[in-house]
Amino acid sequence: MRSIELDPLGEHSDRAYSLLTALVTPRPIAWVTTIDTEGRVNAAPFSFFNVFGSKPAMLAFAPGNKEPGVPKDTARNIRTNGEFVVNLVDRSVAEAMVKTSAPLPFGESEIDGSGLTLAEGSTVKVPHIIEAPAALECKEHSTVEIGGNRLVIGIIQRIHVREEMMLSEELRIDLDQYHPIGRMASPDWYCGTEDCFEIKRG
Repeated sequence: MRSIELDPLGEHSDRAYSLLTALVTPRPIAWVTTIDTEGRVNAAPFSFFNVFGSKPAMLAFAPGNKEPGVPKDTARNIRTNGEFVVNLVDRSVAEAMVKTSAPLPFGESEIDGSGLTLAEGSTVKVPHIIEAPAALECKEHSTVEIGGNRLVIGIIQRIHVREEMMLSEELRIDLDQYHPIGRMASPDWYCGTEDCFEIKRG
């Protein structure tokens, strides 16, 4: 089999984003809520995201810049108060999530007029989205800047899960009730996770 070799750091750097977001799929979606110094809520989705450990429970996501050197509101708010919530996304909130990706002036909330409901956090001042199937309250551990990338690492303080998704006695997630969507190729492609299969280890 033959392959085509590409240089994402040099000759093909202008194609790196579209190539990587089409190849590394599906990606989970971090629908991040933050607050600014006036207490106004910002909500924005990011698909450069995943969990990276459980001792302590840890996640990371990468909010890019609005333009070179200008951080997005999410990154600016986290830099100010060190707190955020990752709301997870299923089909029931998919359209609302996409709407919150529209660029707005700093301080203008994507929640206003969205039909979404906010609930107070238990360990952070940042609210989470009630309609989301689950939410992870986080405190910033650190933010790493590499070139034009910004990686926010958070320690998960609390997990909120939609009641019908929990198998209470086992404290496990009922996968028949939880179907998050995944991010596929940019700009407008997503996928469902209903078609799962099991391969048992020997």
